[in-house]
Amino acid sequence: MPPVSEPTLFLRHSEPLAARMRPRTLEEFLGQEQLLGPGKALGELIRRGDVASCIFWGPPGSGKTTLARIVAHYTARHFEPFSAVTEGVARVREIIKAAEDRLKYEGRGTILFCDEIHRFNRAQQDAFLPWVENGIVTLIGATTENPSFELTGALLSRCRVFVLEPLTEDHIKTVVRRALEDKDRGLGALGLTIDDDALALLAREADGDARRALQALEAAAEYLAGSSTARDRPVLPITASIISDALQKRFAKYDKGGEEHYNLISALHKAVRGSDVEGSLYWLARMLAGGEDPLYIARRLVRIAAEDVGLADPRALSLTLAAKDAYHFLGSPEGELALAQATVYLATAPKSNRVYTAYGRAMQAAEEHPAEAVPLHIRNAPTKLMEELGYGSGYKYAHAYDEAYVPQEYLPDLLRGQKWYEPSEFGFEKDIKQRMEWWEQLKKAAVGQPLT
Repeated sequence: MPPVSEPTLFLRHSEPLAARMRPRTLEEFLGQEQLLGPGKALGELIRRGDVASCIFWGPPGSGKTTLARIVAHYTARHFEPFSAVTEGVARVREIIKAAEDRLKYEGRGTILFCDEIHRFNRAQQDAFLPWVENGIVTLIGATTENPSFELTGALLSRCRVFVLEPLTEDHIKTVVRRALEDKDRGLGALGLTIDDDALALLAREADGDARRALQALEAAAEYLAGSSTARDRPVLPITASIISDALQKRFAKYDKGGEEHYNLISALHKAVRGSDVEGSLYWLARMLAGGEDPLYIARRLVRIAAEDVGLADPRALSLTLAAKDAYHFLGSPEGELALAQATVYLATAPKSNRVYTAYGRAMQAAEEHPAEAVPLHIRNAPTKLMEELGYGSGYKYAHAYDEAYVPQEYLPDLLRGQKWYEPSEFGFEKDIKQRMEWWEQLKKAAVGQPLT
């Protein structure tokens, strides 16, 4: 460690590098040319200081928070950050009261920046409405999730949505170079260099996330600064090997946008499919503890219900949808118990992928035979002309027959006799299989074939 008489940059700065290097003006801001370029709406609104309530939707590290701060800077409004993960409606009321006083006594508006606004349930989101409508605050929400699914219609109708894109590798390289050169806010005082391979690796692995790139760069710089402290020994360049180690150590726990994100959701899915309750609960807990969006998990549970449980237990789909709604209603952390309940239910339910397989076969048939004519007897005949042309002629109304069933062909001629859905022997599908076998016997009897 360097002597106390020679403090390093890391001792002098308490803020992380990513926070120190946050752009403060539109000129410093990188990326989002589709929003901020010449003549683009958001850029012009910011420069005029005329930004109304809006939602910034984009991936991690794309600049949502930074852009909100820049809006506040250009509009001379007070900036009040707020996290939907760690704070609740009570904190919102405190902010609103201060905003009312600020507007009344100082004539200064307030930008309420709500990070991860999708984490609020619908009732919590609607709490913003009166203050947005009467102009007490300008709401800027940031979300990584599709606002159409995660935000209420009432809130969306009062906010303009701006879509942010991941930064390009060239953008990330520029961010890194700036941090290495800046002697005030960055790492310039350390005299560090980075070779081309390391820079390319960092830009690629950052996956469009400037924060991730700067966190890894800071970890690499800390390592090099700590190993090269003597005055007569030059600081080594940052190599690809050092960057690789920094990326692994920095993000070993959990990264919602990286490989571990997909590893953990894969582990959860496979544990549920494999009917392992403990494994299912463990991977669920790992993801929630790591900061994964519970609604992302809820969507995967709904998929499992349809794909891996299917009609072996038709209630599974309703239960997982109810768990998703319960989370929306309760929010975090109470709503997470509903996800745990759904996870255990799915893990212990009988399994069948027969609907999933049948749908795949039907899709293949539709792609291979996209223009087969609908048989005349099952066509709609709303007009006299269509009746005269034979539309609907010969159609047998099932409810007019015993057992509400009558043998009849519903597929185009070319596909007659196809069997795509073959129910399993598990759960409710066992009953479905018996019913389908009975219908098959009725078909054979109708055409004089021997029964089996």
